[in-house]
Amino acid sequence: MATLGGKQQIVTFKAEEALVEAMEDIPNRSEFIRSAILAALDGVCPLCHGTGVLNTHQQRHWEEFSRTHSVERCDECDEGKLVCVADRG
Repeated sequence: MATLGGKQQIVTFKAEEALVEAMEDIPNRSEFIRSAILAALDGVCPLCHGTGVLNTHQQRHWEEFSRTHSVERCDECDEGKLVCVADRG
């Protein structure tokens, strides 16, 4: 159930049999699914909103942003990170 303006609504989705079977022993499946969706939404790209593609306007904003920022590898975790040129000193 999604909370919209204080009201709860039922949301349904299709799932493969293997997923349904894997979830059978979860005591509160609704809460588990809500938590998983919220966690996934926290990790969604703020520009493309999870589509993986930038539209023309988003691309223009990214190009402007990237003039003063770069994508570099983190020395600690080896993942990509945004670095502001001004922070380099």
